[in-house]
Amino acid sequence: MTSLYDHAGGYAALHRFVDIFYSSVLADPVLQPLFGEGRPEHVDHLTAFDAESFGGPKEFSLTMGGFAHLIEVHRGLKIAEPQRERFVELYLRAADLAGLPDDAPFREALRSHVEFGSRVAMQNSHAETDEQLHPLREVPMWRWPEG
Repeated sequence: MTSLYDHAGGYAALHRFVDIFYSSVLADPVLQPLFGEGRPEHVDHLTAFDAESFGGPKEFSLTMGGFAHLIEVHRGLKIAEPQRERFVELYLRAADLAGLPDDAPFREALRSHVEFGSRVAMQNSHAETDEQLHPLREVPMWRWPEG
């Protein structure tokens, strides 16, 4: 079966998608306080994370600090539920704007990926001890929905 990565169109398609998404995040009044002025490497990091999670190259884990980096950058942000929900909304909207495949199985995988990931990030953003962190410590491998 084709990976989510290949179905999405590979690295170039995911980069275009993440670039659109990140621009919308930086312009959004609900999310901008979390992201500030933004970081130039953020689009490349999120693209590599999504690519790896969807069955593509493992560049995020091998060269970008992997999941430990994600824990570090989210800690202390105190992400609120409205911010998490807005993140999901803009992520899915960016998929439309970027022209990612719109078939139901792919969109369900995309939605479940961002829902799960945003909940992990939110939990980690409130963790004051390592024990309060979500137990996930590596990039999750996302699959096609069952059924």
